[in-house]
Amino acid sequence: QMQLVESGGGLVQPGGSLRLSCAASPSTLHNYTIAWFRQAPGKEREPIDCITKQGARTNYFADAEKGRFTISLDNAKTTMYLQMNNLKPEDTAIYYCAADQGSFCSRWDTYFFFWGRGTQVTVSS
Repeated sequence: QMQLVESGGGLVQPGGSLRLSCAASPSTLHNYTIAWFRQAPGKEREPIDCITKQGARTNYFADAEKGRFTISLDNAKTTMYLQMNNLKPEDTAIYYCAADQGSFCSRWDTYFFFWGRGTQVTVSS
């Protein structure tokens, strides 16, 4: 059974950057569709970015915001990342990584079978 463990969250000032990591074990993320979601207080979990097992990427932010967050996967396919730039207070949330053996990205969290426990990101001055 795959386990996903996020790290890299914390407190950051507005305009700052963070890179979240999500390590997979004992298997690799080879042949998995991977994604990042987040859940702010009082809100539903929402999708951020996704890469299919074939390498196709889907970012779920509005067009004006798409460039701020970027998902990636290391060459060994053991760790996925979420690079977050120009952070804003409204980005404060728990961030989750997810993986599934399906072939497509989905905005629905029910599509993904494997989940990390989440890492808190707080953007505040």
